[in-house]
Amino acid sequence: MIKAITFDLDDTLWDIWPVVERAEQLLQEWLAARYPLITEQFTPLELRGLCSEIAVAYPAIAHDRTHLRKAALQLAARRSGYPEFDVEAAFAVFYTARNAVELFADVRPVLARLAQRYTLASLSNGNADVRLIGLDDVFTFSLNAVDAGAAKPERQMFELACHRLGVPPAQIVHVGDDPEHDVQGAANAGFRTVWLNRTGRDWPGGLTADAEVRDLPALETVLATWEQLTR
Repeated sequence: MIKAITFDLDDTLWDIWPVVERAEQLLQEWLAARYPLITEQFTPLELRGLCSEIAVAYPAIAHDRTHLRKAALQLAARRSGYPEFDVEAAFAVFYTARNAVELFADVRPVLARLAQRYTLASLSNGNADVRLIGLDDVFTFSLNAVDAGAAKPERQMFELACHRLGVPPAQIVHVGDDPEHDVQGAANAGFRTVWLNRTGRDWPGGLTADAEVRDLPALETVLATWEQLTR
């Protein structure tokens, strides 16, 4: 019997890249008004690239998106000639906009229905805040890579979720958009898996999901079918 469902967040419950690009543009405007030398030297994309540079230099923090963003901003400030820089205020501009997401239309109604039958939780490599987004009422808890000390597809986040849920992995279904991070990672941890393929992509190869769906109502159908098979 399925007791719990864990969900990825970015690109599973909302489209993340338009949100990130808007957040980066708002940050760029904020920086231009207060630290113009930074925006003269770095485009939003180049600031994002500094995150990758830092992740390579300091792999121990590569899973921490918040730490990487702040470190990238501090590095940009130093390279632009600012010995003093308010990194917390700068990051707050980005982070507020990063959490101003638009849920896919099926998310709120389906999660509300599922929460009446299963324990729901979210597992994300990103740094979204479900409280700011307004989904904290349907998720019993939310974990990210910082909480687990490693990003998906590593086992730590799935194992921590299993511990928090208090049920064996075979009774947990993980739903996500990423074939490697979500499907293969969860399957390796013993979870049942559903690939949420909203855009109709071809499967890239490797271990396949237990089910593939195009939207969350289809997930409800899959779950109902599985429940019937256990009766």
